[in-house]
Amino acid sequence: MMDSYITGIAGLAGLLVLIAVRVPIAYTMILVGIVGISLQSGPMIVLNQLKDLAYAQFSNYDLSVLPMFILMGGLASRCGLSSDLFRAANAWLGRFRGGVAMAAITACAGFGAVCGSSTATASTMGQVALPELRRYRYSGALATGTIAAGGTLGILIPPSVVLIVYAIIVEVNIVTMFAAALVPGLLATLMFVGTVALYCRFVPAAGPSGQAVSQAELGAATLATIPVLVIFGVVIGGIYAGIYNPTAAAAIGVALVVAYGFARRRLSLPGLGDALLETARTSGMIFLILLGAELLKIFMSRAGVPQSAAEMLQSSGLAPMVILVLIIAAFLVLGCLMDSLSMVILAIPFFWPVIAGLDFGLTPDETKLWFGIVILVVVELGLITPPVGLNVFIINALARDIPMRETFKGVMPFFGTEIVRIALLVLFPAISLTLPRLLQ
Repeated sequence: MMDSYITGIAGLAGLLVLIAVRVPIAYTMILVGIVGISLQSGPMIVLNQLKDLAYAQFSNYDLSVLPMFILMGGLASRCGLSSDLFRAANAWLGRFRGGVAMAAITACAGFGAVCGSSTATASTMGQVALPELRRYRYSGALATGTIAAGGTLGILIPPSVVLIVYAIIVEVNIVTMFAAALVPGLLATLMFVGTVALYCRFVPAAGPSGQAVSQAELGAATLATIPVLVIFGVVIGGIYAGIYNPTAAAAIGVALVVAYGFARRRLSLPGLGDALLETARTSGMIFLILLGAELLKIFMSRAGVPQSAAEMLQSSGLAPMVILVLIIAAFLVLGCLMDSLSMVILAIPFFWPVIAGLDFGLTPDETKLWFGIVILVVVELGLITPPVGLNVFIINALARDIPMRETFKGVMPFFGTEIVRIALLVLFPAISLTLPRLLQ
Protein backbone atom coordinates (compact mmCIF):
# COMPACT_ATOMS: atom_id res chain seq x y z
CA MET A 1 0.00 0.00 0.00
CA MET A 2 2.85 2.36 0.87
CA ASP A 3 4.60 1.54 -2.43
CA SER A 4 1.38 2.39 -4.28
CA TYR A 5 1.10 5.67 -2.39
CA ILE A 6 4.70 6.59 -3.23
CA THR A 7 3.99 5.78 -6.88
CA GLY A 8 0.99 8.12 -6.74
CA ILE A 9 3.05 10.97 -5.27
CA ALA A 10 5.76 10.41 -7.90
CA GLY A 11 3.07 10.46 -10.59
CA LEU A 12 1.68 13.72 -9.25
CA ALA A 13 5.18 15.27 -9.26
CA GLY A 14 5.75 14.06 -12.81
CA LEU A 15 2.39 15.53 -13.84
CA LEU A 16 3.35 18.97 -12.52
CA VAL A 17 6.77 18.82 -14.21
CA LEU A 18 5.22 17.94 -17.58
CA ILE A 19 2.67 20.75 -17.22
CA ALA A 20 5.44 23.20 -16.29
CA VAL A 21 7.38 22.34 -19.48
CA ARG A 22 4.20 23.00 -21.51
CA VAL A 23 3.28 19.44 -22.53
CA PRO A 24 -0.44 19.55 -23.51
CA ILE A 25 -2.54 18.76 -20.47
CA ALA A 26 -4.53 15.97 -22.16
CA TYR A 27 -1.38 14.06 -23.18
CA THR A 28 0.14 14.68 -19.77
CA MET A 29 -2.78 13.14 -17.89
CA ILE A 30 -3.10 10.21 -20.31
CA LEU A 31 0.62 9.45 -20.07
CA VAL A 32 0.81 9.67 -16.28
CA GLY A 33 -2.44 7.70 -15.90
CA ILE A 34 -1.36 4.85 -18.20
CA VAL A 35 2.15 4.60 -16.74
CA GLY A 36 0.84 4.76 -13.17
CA ILE A 37 -1.85 2.10 -13.63
CA SER A 38 0.67 -0.11 -15.48
CA LEU A 39 3.11 0.13 -12.59
CA GLN A 40 0.36 -0.66 -10.08
CA SER A 41 -1.55 -3.42 -11.90
CA GLY A 42 0.29 -4.28 -15.10
CA PRO A 43 -0.15 -3.15 -18.72
CA MET A 44 -2.92 -5.67 -19.48
CA ILE A 45 -5.19 -3.98 -16.93
CA VAL A 46 -4.69 -0.66 -18.74
CA LEU A 47 -5.55 -2.23 -22.10
CA ASN A 48 -8.67 -3.84 -20.65
CA GLN A 49 -9.78 -0.52 -19.17
CA LEU A 50 -9.11 1.44 -22.33
CA LYS A 51 -11.31 -1.01 -24.21
CA ASP A 52 -14.40 0.32 -22.43
CA LEU A 53 -13.30 3.54 -20.71
CA ALA A 54 -13.44 5.89 -23.68
CA TYR A 55 -16.89 4.68 -24.73
CA ALA A 56 -18.19 4.89 -21.17
CA GLN A 57 -16.89 8.45 -20.88
CA PHE A 58 -18.02 9.81 -24.22
CA SER A 59 -21.45 8.14 -24.32
CA ASN A 60 -22.52 10.18 -21.30
CA TYR A 61 -25.60 12.08 -22.51
CA ASP A 62 -24.78 15.11 -20.36
CA LEU A 63 -21.62 15.70 -22.41
CA SER A 64 -23.68 16.20 -25.58
CA VAL A 65 -24.51 19.71 -24.36
CA LEU A 66 -20.88 20.81 -24.75
CA PRO A 67 -20.55 20.69 -28.56
CA MET A 68 -23.93 22.39 -28.95
CA PHE A 69 -23.07 25.36 -26.74
CA ILE A 70 -19.59 25.60 -28.31
CA LEU A 71 -21.21 25.68 -31.75
CA MET A 72 -23.70 28.31 -30.62
CA GLY A 73 -20.86 30.53 -29.43
CA GLY A 74 -18.88 30.05 -32.64
CA LEU A 75 -21.89 30.93 -34.76
CA ALA A 76 -22.76 33.95 -32.60
CA SER A 77 -19.28 35.41 -33.08
CA ARG A 78 -19.60 35.02 -36.86
CA CYS A 79 -23.09 36.58 -36.97
CA GLY A 80 -21.98 39.94 -35.57
CA LEU A 81 -23.95 39.67 -32.31
CA SER A 82 -20.93 40.99 -30.42
CA SER A 83 -20.89 44.14 -32.57
CA ASP A 84 -24.60 44.75 -31.96
CA LEU A 85 -24.14 44.41 -28.21
CA PHE A 86 -21.16 46.75 -28.12
CA ARG A 87 -22.89 49.43 -30.23
CA ALA A 88 -25.93 49.38 -27.94
CA ALA A 89 -23.85 49.50 -24.75
CA ASN A 90 -21.70 52.28 -26.19
CA ALA A 91 -24.78 54.27 -27.19
CA TRP A 92 -25.99 54.19 -23.58
CA LEU A 93 -22.68 54.53 -21.71
CA GLY A 94 -20.16 56.01 -24.14
CA ARG A 95 -20.84 59.66 -23.25
CA PHE A 96 -19.59 59.13 -19.67
CA ARG A 97 -15.94 59.26 -18.64
CA GLY A 98 -14.66 55.72 -19.15
CA GLY A 99 -17.99 54.92 -20.83
CA VAL A 100 -16.55 53.12 -23.85
CA ALA A 101 -14.66 50.77 -21.51
CA MET A 102 -17.85 50.27 -19.46
CA ALA A 103 -19.65 49.47 -22.73
CA ALA A 104 -16.98 46.87 -23.54
CA ILE A 105 -17.52 45.21 -20.13
CA THR A 106 -21.30 45.17 -20.58
CA ALA A 107 -20.99 43.79 -24.11
CA CYS A 108 -18.63 41.06 -22.87
CA ALA A 109 -21.26 40.02 -20.32
CA GLY A 110 -23.98 39.99 -22.97
CA PHE A 111 -21.88 38.03 -25.45
CA GLY A 112 -20.85 35.58 -22.72
CA ALA A 113 -24.56 34.80 -22.33
CA VAL A 114 -24.65 33.31 -25.84
CA CYS A 115 -21.02 32.20 -26.15
CA GLY A 116 -20.00 30.40 -22.96
CA SER A 117 -16.24 30.72 -23.47
CA SER A 118 -14.00 33.33 -21.87
CA THR A 119 -11.24 33.11 -24.47
CA ALA A 120 -13.75 33.38 -27.33
CA THR A 121 -15.43 36.34 -25.60
CA ALA A 122 -12.09 38.13 -25.13
CA SER A 123 -11.00 37.46 -28.71
CA THR A 124 -14.28 38.50 -30.31
CA MET A 125 -14.86 41.60 -28.18
CA GLY A 126 -11.22 42.61 -28.62
CA GLN A 127 -11.73 42.82 -32.37
CA VAL A 128 -14.95 44.81 -31.90
CA ALA A 129 -14.10 47.17 -29.03
CA LEU A 130 -10.36 47.86 -29.36
CA PRO A 131 -10.70 50.10 -32.47
CA GLU A 132 -13.33 52.20 -30.69
CA LEU A 133 -11.22 52.49 -27.54
CA ARG A 134 -8.28 53.60 -29.66
CA ARG A 135 -10.43 56.14 -31.49
CA TYR A 136 -11.31 57.84 -28.20
CA ARG A 137 -7.65 57.75 -27.09
CA TYR A 138 -8.04 55.43 -24.13
CA SER A 139 -4.76 54.48 -22.52
CA GLY A 140 -3.29 51.20 -23.75
CA ALA A 141 -3.39 49.74 -20.25
CA LEU A 142 -7.08 50.50 -19.66
CA ALA A 143 -8.18 49.52 -23.18
CA THR A 144 -6.51 46.11 -23.24
CA GLY A 145 -6.94 45.42 -19.52
CA THR A 146 -10.68 46.08 -19.73
CA ILE A 147 -11.25 43.59 -22.55
CA ALA A 148 -8.97 40.94 -21.02
CA ALA A 149 -10.87 41.20 -17.72
CA GLY A 150 -14.28 41.53 -19.39
CA GLY A 151 -13.62 38.35 -21.34
CA THR A 152 -13.50 36.38 -18.10
CA LEU A 153 -17.24 36.97 -17.69
CA GLY A 154 -17.87 34.32 -20.36
CA ILE A 155 -16.80 31.57 -17.97
CA LEU A 156 -19.49 32.29 -15.37
CA ILE A 157 -22.55 33.80 -17.04
CA PRO A 158 -24.70 30.89 -18.25
CA PRO A 159 -24.36 29.03 -20.48
CA SER A 160 -20.70 28.29 -19.72
CA VAL A 161 -18.65 25.34 -20.95
CA VAL A 162 -16.51 25.22 -17.78
CA LEU A 163 -19.65 25.45 -15.63
CA ILE A 164 -21.12 22.43 -17.43
CA VAL A 165 -17.91 20.41 -17.04
CA TYR A 166 -17.78 21.18 -13.31
CA ALA A 167 -21.43 20.13 -12.90
CA ILE A 168 -20.72 16.81 -14.64
CA ILE A 169 -17.61 16.12 -12.52
CA VAL A 170 -19.29 16.69 -9.13
CA GLU A 171 -22.67 15.30 -10.32
CA VAL A 172 -24.84 18.33 -9.72
CA ASN A 173 -27.81 19.40 -11.85
CA ILE A 174 -26.63 21.63 -14.73
CA VAL A 175 -29.78 23.77 -14.60
CA THR A 176 -29.31 24.43 -10.88
CA MET A 177 -25.66 25.24 -11.54
CA PHE A 178 -26.70 27.81 -14.14
CA ALA A 179 -29.08 29.37 -11.62
CA ALA A 180 -26.32 29.58 -8.99
CA ALA A 181 -24.01 31.35 -11.45
CA LEU A 182 -26.43 34.01 -12.68
CA VAL A 183 -26.35 36.45 -9.73
CA PRO A 184 -22.54 36.20 -9.22
CA GLY A 185 -22.12 36.81 -12.96
CA LEU A 186 -24.27 39.93 -12.86
CA LEU A 187 -22.45 41.06 -9.71
CA ALA A 188 -19.13 40.70 -11.56
CA THR A 189 -20.41 42.85 -14.40
CA LEU A 190 -21.50 45.62 -12.03
CA MET A 191 -18.24 45.47 -10.07
CA PHE A 192 -16.15 45.65 -13.26
CA VAL A 193 -18.14 48.66 -14.49
CA GLY A 194 -17.61 50.28 -11.07
CA THR A 195 -13.88 49.51 -11.31
CA VAL A 196 -13.66 51.36 -14.63
CA ALA A 197 -15.56 54.33 -13.16
CA LEU A 198 -13.20 54.53 -10.15
CA TYR A 199 -10.10 54.12 -12.31
CA CYS A 200 -11.16 56.96 -14.61
CA ARG A 201 -12.04 59.14 -11.63
CA PHE A 202 -8.46 58.91 -10.32
CA VAL A 203 -6.80 58.80 -13.78
CA PRO A 204 -9.12 60.92 -15.96
CA ALA A 205 -6.83 60.94 -18.98
CA ALA A 206 -6.97 57.13 -19.22
CA GLY A 207 -10.65 57.08 -20.21
CA PRO A 208 -11.96 60.22 -21.93
CA SER A 209 -15.67 60.77 -22.43
CA GLY A 210 -17.17 59.70 -25.74
CA GLN A 211 -19.80 61.42 -27.83
CA ALA A 212 -23.50 61.43 -26.98
CA VAL A 213 -25.69 59.91 -29.71
CA SER A 214 -29.07 61.04 -30.95
CA GLN A 215 -32.31 59.47 -29.74
CA ALA A 216 -32.75 57.83 -33.14
CA GLU A 217 -29.28 56.23 -32.98
CA LEU A 218 -29.88 55.13 -29.39
CA GLY A 219 -33.18 53.50 -30.34
CA ALA A 220 -31.72 51.76 -33.39
CA ALA A 221 -28.75 50.42 -31.44
CA THR A 222 -31.02 49.16 -28.64
CA LEU A 223 -33.38 47.43 -31.09
CA ALA A 224 -30.41 45.65 -32.66
CA THR A 225 -29.87 43.75 -29.39
CA ILE A 226 -33.32 42.14 -29.51
CA PRO A 227 -32.04 38.99 -31.31
CA VAL A 228 -29.49 38.43 -28.53
CA LEU A 229 -32.16 38.90 -25.85
CA VAL A 230 -34.52 36.53 -27.66
CA ILE A 231 -31.85 33.83 -28.05
CA PHE A 232 -30.78 34.15 -24.41
CA GLY A 233 -34.40 34.23 -23.22
CA VAL A 234 -35.42 31.18 -25.24
CA VAL A 235 -32.35 29.14 -24.26
CA ILE A 236 -31.88 30.03 -20.58
CA GLY A 237 -35.52 30.91 -19.89
CA GLY A 238 -36.67 27.60 -21.33
CA ILE A 239 -34.16 25.72 -19.18
CA TYR A 240 -35.21 27.51 -15.97
CA ALA A 241 -38.90 27.03 -16.80
CA GLY A 242 -38.34 23.29 -17.20
CA ILE A 243 -39.60 23.28 -20.81
CA TYR A 244 -36.52 21.44 -22.09
CA ASN A 245 -33.16 20.18 -20.86
CA PRO A 246 -29.84 21.98 -21.51
CA THR A 247 -28.95 19.84 -24.54
CA ALA A 248 -32.24 20.56 -26.28
CA ALA A 249 -31.93 24.23 -25.29
CA ALA A 250 -28.47 24.43 -26.86
CA ALA A 251 -29.76 22.83 -30.06
CA ILE A 252 -32.59 25.37 -30.20
CA GLY A 253 -30.05 28.15 -29.60
CA VAL A 254 -27.92 26.92 -32.52
CA ALA A 255 -30.99 26.83 -34.77
CA LEU A 256 -31.95 30.39 -33.78
CA VAL A 257 -28.45 31.77 -34.37
CA VAL A 258 -28.23 30.03 -37.76
CA ALA A 259 -31.67 31.34 -38.76
CA TYR A 260 -30.72 34.87 -37.68
CA GLY A 261 -27.35 34.72 -39.44
CA PHE A 262 -28.79 33.62 -42.77
CA ALA A 263 -31.81 35.94 -42.52
CA ARG A 264 -29.52 38.97 -41.99
CA ARG A 265 -26.95 37.63 -44.49
CA ARG A 266 -24.28 37.67 -41.80
CA LEU A 267 -23.60 33.94 -42.01
CA SER A 268 -22.43 32.10 -45.11
CA LEU A 269 -22.04 28.40 -45.82
CA PRO A 270 -18.22 28.65 -45.53
CA GLY A 271 -18.70 30.45 -42.19
CA LEU A 272 -21.02 27.68 -41.01
CA GLY A 273 -18.44 25.10 -42.07
CA ASP A 274 -15.69 26.94 -40.18
CA ALA A 275 -17.85 27.03 -37.05
CA LEU A 276 -18.51 23.28 -37.31
CA LEU A 277 -14.79 22.53 -37.72
CA GLU A 278 -13.92 24.79 -34.78
CA THR A 279 -16.56 23.01 -32.68
CA ALA A 280 -15.14 19.60 -33.64
CA ARG A 281 -11.61 20.65 -32.69
CA THR A 282 -12.63 22.19 -29.37
CA SER A 283 -14.94 19.30 -28.46
CA GLY A 284 -12.26 16.76 -29.34
CA MET A 285 -9.78 18.60 -27.12
CA ILE A 286 -12.25 18.67 -24.22
CA PHE A 287 -13.15 14.99 -24.57
CA LEU A 288 -9.48 14.00 -24.74
CA ILE A 289 -8.83 15.95 -21.54
CA LEU A 290 -11.79 14.20 -19.88
CA LEU A 291 -10.39 10.80 -20.90
CA GLY A 292 -7.00 11.74 -19.48
CA ALA A 293 -8.64 12.96 -16.26
CA GLU A 294 -10.47 9.65 -15.86
CA LEU A 295 -7.26 7.65 -16.31
CA LEU A 296 -5.48 9.91 -13.84
CA LYS A 297 -8.35 9.60 -11.36
CA ILE A 298 -8.18 5.79 -11.53
CA PHE A 299 -4.42 5.87 -10.94
CA MET A 300 -4.58 8.34 -8.07
CA SER A 301 -7.56 6.62 -6.41
CA ARG A 302 -5.75 3.29 -6.43
CA ALA A 303 -2.67 5.02 -5.02
CA GLY A 304 -4.83 6.57 -2.29
CA VAL A 305 -3.57 10.13 -2.91
CA PRO A 306 -6.95 11.97 -2.85
CA GLN A 307 -8.14 9.95 0.14
CA SER A 308 -4.93 10.63 2.07
CA ALA A 309 -5.07 14.35 1.24
CA ALA A 310 -8.69 14.55 2.36
CA GLU A 311 -7.97 12.66 5.57
CA MET A 312 -4.90 14.77 6.34
CA LEU A 313 -6.71 18.08 5.89
CA GLN A 314 -9.85 16.95 7.72
CA SER A 315 -7.82 15.74 10.71
CA SER A 316 -5.46 18.74 10.70
CA GLY A 317 -7.61 20.70 13.13
CA LEU A 318 -7.85 23.60 10.69
CA ALA A 319 -11.18 25.37 10.40
CA PRO A 320 -13.15 24.54 7.21
CA MET A 321 -12.79 28.14 5.99
CA VAL A 322 -9.01 27.98 6.39
CA ILE A 323 -8.91 24.79 4.31
CA LEU A 324 -11.08 26.46 1.67
CA VAL A 325 -8.68 29.43 1.53
CA LEU A 326 -5.75 27.02 1.06
CA ILE A 327 -7.58 25.34 -1.83
CA ILE A 328 -8.32 28.74 -3.39
CA ALA A 329 -4.61 29.59 -3.12
CA ALA A 330 -3.75 26.30 -4.85
CA PHE A 331 -6.12 27.16 -7.71
CA LEU A 332 -4.51 30.60 -8.04
CA VAL A 333 -1.12 28.93 -8.42
CA LEU A 334 -2.50 26.46 -10.98
CA GLY A 335 -4.01 29.40 -12.86
CA CYS A 336 -0.48 30.59 -13.56
CA LEU A 337 0.30 27.30 -15.31
CA MET A 338 -2.74 26.16 -17.31
CA ASP A 339 -6.03 27.20 -18.89
CA SER A 340 -9.32 27.27 -16.98
CA LEU A 341 -10.93 24.12 -18.39
CA SER A 342 -7.85 21.96 -17.82
CA MET A 343 -7.55 23.35 -14.30
CA VAL A 344 -11.12 22.39 -13.39
CA ILE A 345 -10.89 18.92 -14.93
CA LEU A 346 -7.54 18.19 -13.27
CA ALA A 347 -7.99 19.72 -9.81
CA ILE A 348 -11.67 19.27 -8.89
CA PRO A 349 -11.41 15.44 -8.48
CA PHE A 350 -8.63 16.06 -5.93
CA PHE A 351 -10.16 18.93 -3.99
CA TRP A 352 -13.87 18.14 -4.06
CA PRO A 353 -13.57 15.08 -1.71
CA VAL A 354 -11.84 17.37 0.80
CA ILE A 355 -14.61 19.98 0.67
CA ALA A 356 -17.33 17.31 0.73
CA GLY A 357 -16.03 16.08 4.08
CA LEU A 358 -16.17 19.52 5.74
CA ASP A 359 -19.09 21.24 7.44
CA PHE A 360 -19.94 24.69 6.08
CA GLY A 361 -23.50 24.68 7.40
CA LEU A 362 -24.89 23.79 3.95
CA THR A 363 -26.51 20.71 2.47
CA PRO A 364 -24.30 18.53 0.21
CA ASP A 365 -25.98 19.86 -2.96
CA GLU A 366 -25.69 23.46 -1.77
CA THR A 367 -22.01 22.90 -1.00
CA LYS A 368 -21.47 21.66 -4.56
CA LEU A 369 -23.10 24.78 -5.98
CA TRP A 370 -21.38 27.25 -3.66
CA PHE A 371 -17.92 25.67 -3.99
CA GLY A 372 -18.32 25.52 -7.77
CA ILE A 373 -19.12 29.22 -8.07
CA VAL A 374 -16.23 30.20 -5.77
CA ILE A 375 -13.79 28.07 -7.73
CA LEU A 376 -15.03 29.31 -11.10
CA VAL A 377 -14.43 32.89 -9.99
CA VAL A 378 -10.91 31.87 -8.94
CA VAL A 379 -10.49 30.20 -12.33
CA GLU A 380 -11.62 33.48 -13.94
CA LEU A 381 -8.84 35.19 -12.03
CA GLY A 382 -6.33 32.75 -13.49
CA LEU A 383 -7.15 34.03 -16.98
CA ILE A 384 -5.63 37.42 -16.12
CA THR A 385 -2.98 36.32 -13.60
CA PRO A 386 0.74 36.62 -14.50
CA PRO A 387 2.77 34.99 -15.91
CA VAL A 388 0.31 33.06 -18.12
CA GLY A 389 -2.95 35.03 -18.10
CA LEU A 390 -4.43 33.44 -21.23
CA ASN A 391 -6.80 36.34 -21.92
CA VAL A 392 -3.89 38.78 -21.66
CA PHE A 393 -2.00 36.87 -24.35
CA ILE A 394 -5.09 36.86 -26.59
CA ILE A 395 -5.57 40.61 -26.28
CA ASN A 396 -1.84 41.24 -26.69
CA ALA A 397 -1.97 39.37 -30.01
CA LEU A 398 -4.71 41.78 -31.16
CA ALA A 399 -2.88 44.91 -29.93
CA ARG A 400 0.77 44.19 -30.67
CA ASP A 401 1.76 47.85 -30.33
CA ILE A 402 0.84 47.80 -26.63
CA PRO A 403 3.47 46.09 -24.42
CA MET A 404 2.22 43.12 -22.44
CA ARG A 405 3.32 44.75 -19.19
CA GLU A 406 0.84 47.55 -19.94
CA THR A 407 -1.97 45.03 -20.34
CA PHE A 408 -1.04 43.33 -17.06
CA LYS A 409 -0.94 46.78 -15.48
CA GLY A 410 -4.43 47.41 -16.86
CA VAL A 411 -5.90 44.20 -15.42
CA MET A 412 -4.57 44.81 -11.90
CA PRO A 413 -7.58 46.93 -10.78
CA PHE A 414 -9.87 44.14 -11.99
CA PHE A 415 -7.66 41.61 -10.19
CA GLY A 416 -8.32 43.50 -6.95
CA THR A 417 -12.05 43.56 -7.72
CA GLU A 418 -12.05 39.79 -8.23
CA ILE A 419 -10.35 39.24 -4.86
CA VAL A 420 -13.13 41.27 -3.22
CA ARG A 421 -15.78 39.25 -5.08
CA ILE A 422 -14.22 35.95 -4.02
CA ALA A 423 -14.31 37.14 -0.41
CA LEU A 424 -17.98 38.11 -0.74
CA LEU A 425 -18.92 34.74 -2.26
CA VAL A 426 -17.03 32.85 0.45
CA LEU A 427 -18.48 34.86 3.33
CA PHE A 428 -22.03 35.10 1.95
CA PRO A 429 -23.05 31.82 0.25
CA ALA A 430 -26.56 33.22 -0.21
CA ILE A 431 -25.27 35.25 -3.17
CA SER A 432 -24.93 31.97 -5.07
CA LEU A 433 -27.69 29.96 -3.43
CA THR A 434 -30.69 32.29 -3.22
CA LEU A 435 -31.83 31.83 -6.84
CA PRO A 436 -31.48 27.99 -6.82
CA ARG A 437 -33.47 27.91 -3.57
CA LEU A 438 -36.22 30.04 -5.14
CA LEU A 439 -36.40 27.78 -8.20
CA GLN A 440 -36.81 24.58 -6.16
